[in-house]
Amino acid sequence: MRIKRHDKSHIVELEGSTRWRISPSDIATTLQWLPTTELQVSTIKHKFCSHALIDQSNGSRVGVIKADADWPSKQVQGYLEQG
Repeated sequence: MRIKRHDKSHIVELEGSTRWRISPSDIATTLQWLPTTELQVSTIKHKFCSHALIDQSNGSRVGVIKADADWPSKQVQGYLEQG
């Protein structure tokens, strides 16, 4: 799938109108995406993320949740602080 809209750094909308909230630790990666970037959505088992968006050109992946969901802020903050 290609990117339909990515005007907010933490939300990406793909063709087909699926919207995803990007993991705070992965936002820098997504800022390099172009509208032509081909992405695959994959279900994953992760502490916070339900899915991953995988860049088909280089295999890089970012963790995401549905755009209308909220991150469990205290748990994510603790996770990020641990590195």
